[in-house]
Amino acid sequence: MKKDKLQEQIEEMTVDSEREELVAVDLLDVLLDPDNREPLAFVDEDGKVLAFEQVAVIPHDDKNGERQLFTVLKPLDKIEGVADDEAIVFRVSVGDDGNTTIKPEEDDETALAVYDEYIKLLKAHGVKTPDED
Repeated sequence: MKKDKLQEQIEEMTVDSEREELVAVDLLDVLLDPDNREPLAFVDEDGKVLAFEQVAVIPHDDKNGERQLFTVLKPLDKIEGVADDEAIVFRVSVGDDGNTTIKPEEDDETALAVYDEYIKLLKAHGVKTPDED
């Protein structure tokens, strides 16, 4: 699945592990909940459910100097073009209607800067980083 296929608005859902049902939830609440350990599940434009592990939420200034919120998610399901050890940087947006959506960050420079910020945070907390393996 190519990056641009994920860019349409995706409906955020979480898996209720006891009932194996999908339950709609507020995405921003889930992303900012420090106690959330459940995988995030999204339905793509083809109706396929894709599960992700939340790695981090990173505030970062975009190219225009505006503070934006990004999330780093690691696919739990195989996604074409994404290696098993890779994660995807998503831009978090809140629409005028109050609904939160995410889409893969299109600008490679911004995505790398967000990832670098994530690595800095890990190192600052004494956590071994992926590039130290």
